[in-house]
Amino acid sequence: MKIAVCVSLVPDSTTKVKIGNSGKSIDENGVTFILNPYDEYAVEAAVQLKEKQGAETYAISFGTDKSKEAIKKAYQMGIEKGILIKSSSEDYDNYTVAKNLSDVLAELKPDLIFFGKQSIDFDGLAIPAMVATMLNMPFVNVVTKLDINVTEISAEREIEGGKEVISTSMPAIIGTQKGINEPRYPNLKSIMASKSKPIEEKAATYSGNKIEIISMALPPAKGKGKILEGGVASAAELVRLLRDEAKII
Repeated sequence: MKIAVCVSLVPDSTTKVKIGNSGKSIDENGVTFILNPYDEYAVEAAVQLKEKQGAETYAISFGTDKSKEAIKKAYQMGIEKGILIKSSSEDYDNYTVAKNLSDVLAELKPDLIFFGKQSIDFDGLAIPAMVATMLNMPFVNVVTKLDINVTEISAEREIEGGKEVISTSMPAIIGTQKGINEPRYPNLKSIMASKSKPIEEKAATYSGNKIEIISMALPPAKGKGKILEGGVASAAELVRLLRDEAKII
């Protein structure tokens, strides 16, 4: 079995985001970048399958040199091989990422492709579905339980009001959600070993964005709250404030 995990590097969720001078991207000064948390579940799922059934595992990322850090984190968790599809620019959209990933995956021909359900920077949930469409492969997203019997797949996912079980067969694409597993913490030996593992670089096959970011802006700051100290006598004033200022009634 051959398994590919598509990984991305994202700003740490604790980062205080600032808009860059261009007004079209964030200011990366002082920003800590991490492996996308949902991708950690995807990596863990791939490593567990490798350990149980035997598999050749790949971590694949699209981006500039800094995206190698996402692949190195996947190495630390147990992935064997890595491929960086190298972009010459930080300016790329979902379509560009999906097209480059699908071109490399079509060449690699994995039996199973894992994604995190979404990245925490743009939260679009778009790229896994786009890659599945480009490769004409079955795709199940937001998966919380996965069972594989030879080439048959049973994937459970949460839906509103319950759970849904979908059956398909390899090759397929799976988007992982929190709950599918508990990502392991790399030990010192695996961290040290990851530093010497080579990362294959491939040139980007496509660079024509379909969308353009016109501008970025931070949401307005929250206003100060008001405290009414008159007890029951303040009920009428509270209703007025909710109606006239908060506009929620």
